[in-house]
Amino acid sequence: MLQCISPVDQSVFVRRDPAEEQAIERALALSQTAAHTWKQTALAERMALCQKAVDYFLKNAGEIGQEITWQMGRPVRYSPFEITRGFQERAKYMMEIAPAALADIEVPPAEGFHRFIRRDPLGTVLVLAPWNYPYLTSVNVVIPALLAGNSVILKHAAQTPLCAERYAEAFRYAGLPPGVFQYLHLSHEQVAKVIGDERISYVAFTGSVEGGAAVQQAVGQRFIHTGLELGGKDPAYVRPDANLDAAIENLVDGAFFNSGQSCCGIERIYVHDTLFDRFVEGFVALTRQYELGDPLLPETTLGPMVRTSAAHFVQAQIDEALAKGAKALIDPGSFPAHRPGTPYMAPQVLVQVDHRMAIMREETFGPAVGIMPVKSDEEAIHLMNDSRYGLTASIWTSDEAAAIHIGDQLHTGTCFMNRCDYLDPALAWTGVKDSGKGCTLSRLGFEALTRPKSFHLKKG
Repeated sequence: MLQCISPVDQSVFVRRDPAEEQAIERALALSQTAAHTWKQTALAERMALCQKAVDYFLKNAGEIGQEITWQMGRPVRYSPFEITRGFQERAKYMMEIAPAALADIEVPPAEGFHRFIRRDPLGTVLVLAPWNYPYLTSVNVVIPALLAGNSVILKHAAQTPLCAERYAEAFRYAGLPPGVFQYLHLSHEQVAKVIGDERISYVAFTGSVEGGAAVQQAVGQRFIHTGLELGGKDPAYVRPDANLDAAIENLVDGAFFNSGQSCCGIERIYVHDTLFDRFVEGFVALTRQYELGDPLLPETTLGPMVRTSAAHFVQAQIDEALAKGAKALIDPGSFPAHRPGTPYMAPQVLVQVDHRMAIMREETFGPAVGIMPVKSDEEAIHLMNDSRYGLTASIWTSDEAAAIHIGDQLHTGTCFMNRCDYLDPALAWTGVKDSGKGCTLSRLGFEALTRPKSFHLKKG
């Protein structure tokens, strides 16, 4: 039995049985058959059906937002925006660029020949989606894979099983042909078996580094690609010419939105020493304005973490840093809803930190951040690169040339200037080092979901 224990009140919110072996076999067989037919469907029709599915999500965004809150704890004042903003924006953009991105690639003419490269769908795409942004992460692959002519099987995290079922409802509402989209509730052992099945042509996984390694192991010697979006320890650097108020406002949000449970959230901050004291003072003052509490209440701005063990993990990083000389600037007691031994955890800001401490080098994935002073761009670059992760990095400055110069030296998939914790669907979403491999979104996102097929046609 797969159970979703709600972080709201620790009750069992959803129970689902893992799919039986016969159901898995039916899903794989049907998906393979459906992929062949779906590939022949005109792109305009694929786009229309995907748009109708998006319409379903928008129509039901309020109810879906409540489900997100119950399943993973994000305050309900924010949860519907996952659908009405990010989900809609990404799906819409990928539909808009699909005709050009999926069009045949013409090559220079050669007398007596017609030559072009066609983007052929892979077949069946398996999407393994996480709980922290259950729709924002999955839409990056589900919609583009369908647009490209693939069939899709979605396996969602056990914490958010209703999200997979919502996708199925949306595609039924849209009139998608049977088998083109399916979902399965699976155990870890069943996932490994499905990945190894020859009818799976591509695996898209978002989750932990350990989970990514397990996916790679399950692929074994099969000659298929995987897209892996894994951990992050995303840094920010505040230069002396930064707009201080804007940097504080955005970095507090980047650190604590979704209780810090974001792979591209801000987990460590480096501030030029000329601004350090003022930055820290403003950062702490704004952090203290959060309302930690029941995420079903409209006034709550900081909900519980997904589970008690996650809160314990974050607290262990804080305790280790304090033991090595860090200083905590937030009194958890000033947040009445903070309750040790539960998922309800107050935010924490640490100074006097250094890279001996896990909180400055290893993923935290919770509402805690360390802030360090630096004396130069060079020192900031060195520290920002001192991590096994490389998903995003943000630079806060009024000098775009400086931001590009620094960004060129950072080991990261995305480099921001004066913003953070955001995916622009026009740009490639990718990571380096232990943040994974592959690419979603943008025109490049379609390349992973198709294979090139050359046509070399001699006339006459």
